[in-house]
Amino acid sequence: MMARDTPQKRDALRETLTDLAEAHVRSDGLASLRARTLAKEAGCAVGAIYNVFDDMTGLTLAVNGRTFRRLGAHVSDAVAQKSDASPTDRLIAMAVAYLGFASENPHLWRSLFDVEMSNDRDVPAWYLEELGRLFSIIAAPLKELHPNPAPGEIDLMTRALFSSVHGIVLLGLENRISAVPKDRLEGMIEYLLTRVSAP
Repeated sequence: MMARDTPQKRDALRETLTDLAEAHVRSDGLASLRARTLAKEAGCAVGAIYNVFDDMTGLTLAVNGRTFRRLGAHVSDAVAQKSDASPTDRLIAMAVAYLGFASENPHLWRSLFDVEMSNDRDVPAWYLEELGRLFSIIAAPLKELHPNPAPGEIDLMTRALFSSVHGIVLLGLENRISAVPKDRLEGMIEYLLTRVSAP
């Protein structure tokens, strides 16, 4: 009986720890995660954390997986509301939705890119799949704008546009010297995407 219950208990602890870690990241950022604090809140030993996660990076990736799914859903919803719009307008809607998500969830959003991965650690397949889904949303209108691309061109354009919009959002939300004021970020994004997608 005990052996049969072990996977269920592990899954329950994994879910609890992910919930607790997510709450900490949402409130205070990735640097706030502490194994001892999480163990105390979960009512388990510190060692129990490493029975369900390889390390704290694994726990962070679990939190980030949730964030990626929510981000993807948020961007997809924005596109769905513009289903009859031009490819350029859909790209703008995606980017503005990305900005909105980052603005409303700054610590969770930053955790997607701040997690430290050692060189000998493979990025989990499910993590890459979530990122791939986000890229596929961006790629759809690009394929309409460029119906006869060279091999690999759409993928390159998708990543270039994502990186450009991400950079604007990052600099804007962090109030860096090179950024525009927050209230002008949407205009800057619209300017970029309109220019990039012009024939």
